[in-house]
Amino acid sequence: MQEQYLEAGKIINTFGVRGEVKLEPWCDDAAFLKKIGTLYIDGQPRRVLSAKVHKGMLLLLFEGVEDVNAAMLLKNKVVYFDRNDVRLPKGKFFFADILGAEVIDETGASVGKLTEVLTLPAQNIYIVQGEQEHSIPAVPEFILETDVANRRIRVHLIEGM
Repeated sequence: MQEQYLEAGKIINTFGVRGEVKLEPWCDDAAFLKKIGTLYIDGQPRRVLSAKVHKGMLLLLFEGVEDVNAAMLLKNKVVYFDRNDVRLPKGKFFFADILGAEVIDETGASVGKLTEVLTLPAQNIYIVQGEQEHSIPAVPEFILETDVANRRIRVHLIEGM
């Protein structure tokens, strides 16, 4: 079952004196979050008045947060978004939707479960836990098929992987 609210990132600091906060995004790109008009903190909706990307971070101004003192109260809070507020391009998915997915090889044999996705500059790495742990680069050479609906990923493994 897909979660309704997904983690967008964490507020790591304030920015300026007008009440803006600096969000460390937990997605591919901070610009992805710019288009979302309502974010959620502590389960409560917060209307976004402005959002801009700055040095890989997202600077946000929330309705009702009018000065640095109010912004300080949000520091270290995890921010969520409603999956219904975004549209992903065809073939794209949220990592949260594949965590725990069964990973199988080309013969259909179980490799294990996807336990973590490392987002690295070159490519993402899928960490799969089975009889042994596998680190699999998330590139077409190794990820043959991702079936989000059935939570199954078919992979090509090579020696030493």
